Amino acid sequence: MLSERQELILGLVVDAYRETGRPVGSKAIAEDPRLEWGASTVRAELAALEAGGYLTHPHTSAGRVPTDLGYRQYVESLKSRAVTSTTSTSLGLSDLRREVDEAMQEATSALAQMTDLLALVVAPPIGTARIHRVEALLLQPEVVMVIVISSAGDVTRRAFTFSSPVDPGLVEWASSYLNESLTGIDLGARRIASRLGDPSLGPLESAFIEQLAPALVDLEQSAEGTLYVDGASRLLDQRRASDLPRIDRLMNTLEEKATVLRMMRSAIDERSVFLWIGAENPQPELQDVTVIGANYGLAHRNLGSVGVVGPTRMDYERAITSVNEAARELSRYFEFVYDS
Repeated sequence: MLSERQELILGLVVDAYRETGRPVGSKAIAEDPRLEWGASTVRAELAALEAGGYLTHPHTSAGRVPTDLGYRQYVESLKSRAVTSTTSTSLGLSDLRREVDEAMQEATSALAQMTDLLALVVAPPIGTARIHRVEALLLQPEVVMVIVISSAGDVTRRAFTFSSPVDPGLVEWASSYLNESLTGIDLGARRIASRLGDPSLGPLESAFIEQLAPALVDLEQSAEGTLYVDGASRLLDQRRASDLPRIDRLMNTLEEKATVLRMMRSAIDERSVFLWIGAENPQPELQDVTVIGANYGLAHRNLGSVGVVGPTRMDYERAITSVNEAARELSRYFEFVYDS
């Protein structure tokens, strides 16, 4: 365990290295006005941090740079101080009345802009969700729209065009019947289809429900959810070339969305910010970068996650704050979708 003095000196090295990208010398640290110790004490503490694996020398005569362990210690210190935002980072998703796909895209784009990193958002997996509400609406005399909202917040809609005008009363009945029959059951074509085949229905009602059935039986999807990615060009920026020497391998991994999905879903039970720094990453192809994430959802369960990917030399405080804020906004958004 590091002393308070070592924590402070390590933080100064991380901050200086993040700003300049160059190894940090003991003289620069000793001259920091926040330190009350002499140069010899600073040099001794830097040597102790290096011996402990928190810092390293890239070259014999150079200053020091943080190791993955050093970044981890720095981040844990940030988390213990309960980092809060000093700037407005709200995504405003709770004010949006939009479908989940649109909200996910908005959140991913906003997070990438807030952090200047590559942003990831994992949408809730619909495959294990339940039907929350069904609406049948008469858009035009011959066009009926069926809207399905899942317990995970996914909203799907499908329009059906009939050869002649549809009785508005029949549409209203169908909306009530579908809600009574399907609300609360798991998504899955077989079970939904069995609920819709009600022998007690009259010929007209039965035929109408049969025509609307495709909007309901085709809902089953992947149990891992959908991955949204934004900001890849930010990692390709020339100024980050020295921090990401194997950028091609990283980009190839990010294109294999199933791999990234599994990684993010592996932390779905975490109740606070989770992160993998460098060699801590479960995916070997991501061991040159840091992944910071947080889960969002309802009070009783997490639904998905948001995160950022960037070099280990990043602004951890801003990244953690932004990811936390994005997760809170998405939680508020899904609470609205679920309760509406």
